Amino acid sequence: MCKLRILYVASEIDPFLQTTEVANFVRMLPQAMQERGMEIRILVPRFGLINERKNRLHEVVRLSGINISVGDEEKPLIIKVASIPNAKLQVYFIDNEDYFQRKYVFVDKENKFYKDNDERAIFFCKGVIETVRKLGWSPDIVHCNDWMTSLIPMYLKSTYKNDPLFKNTKTVFTVYNNSFQHKFGLDLLDKVKMIDVDDSMLEALQSADFEGFIKVGIQYSDAVVKGHEKFSESLNMLFSGVDGTKKIDTFDQDKDFLDSYYNLYNELAG
Repeated sequence: MCKLRILYVASEIDPFLQTTEVANFVRMLPQAMQERGMEIRILVPRFGLINERKNRLHEVVRLSGINISVGDEEKPLIIKVASIPNAKLQVYFIDNEDYFQRKYVFVDKENKFYKDNDERAIFFCKGVIETVRKLGWSPDIVHCNDWMTSLIPMYLKSTYKNDPLFKNTKTVFTVYNNSFQHKFGLDLLDKVKMIDVDDSMLEALQSADFEGFIKVGIQYSDAVVKGHEKFSESLNMLFSGVDGTKKIDTFDQDKDFLDSYYNLYNELAG
């Protein structure tokens, strides 16, 4: 029996960066799945708070050098890698000077939401897929965590649907209570578009806000997980409107959630 290949994508991971519970979750779950015999890859952004020297990040030259388009602009993609201390896990970091080399994550020193966080998310999602293609590594499951990763399931089901690497790939989208109030500009949809992504596919994103990103992630993923039992009323309404054929679970981080994810991955992979 072949090992299941799981790709974890998130905005942060402990010990490199920890601002929400996502960091702890993405640190714990991949190691647990690796210990159960699965093959793991992890990709996160290289936010400016991550100290490269302290964490021994180094550039992977053979993976770097791609240009990623965001709207009418193209930005160079830099890939770095580091090992998690005391674990046999490597983390790949998506980097770009314009988008990620700042002293803060999503808000500036005055607690104002960066207006280009939409572009940073788009760049990250596209960069993740292109990095996996460069690796030549075909994941059975892509596990996306939180709003910043929400475009990946859509891109895999449209632009990359005929790519042999992703032919049998299934996606899991875990949603957290990490909402923001910012509303992005009217050009968001144009910036998100890629080949085979048209206006009809982006209806869920027309609100151009946190819930819009979550809607897209829910719509195109193969399974959706609520990272908490308690969500806001508006978020719960997003789940209640989902197609009844989609698998939706609540895996609160209790003693059994590792088994729950293990079973989910195997079920999706068939």
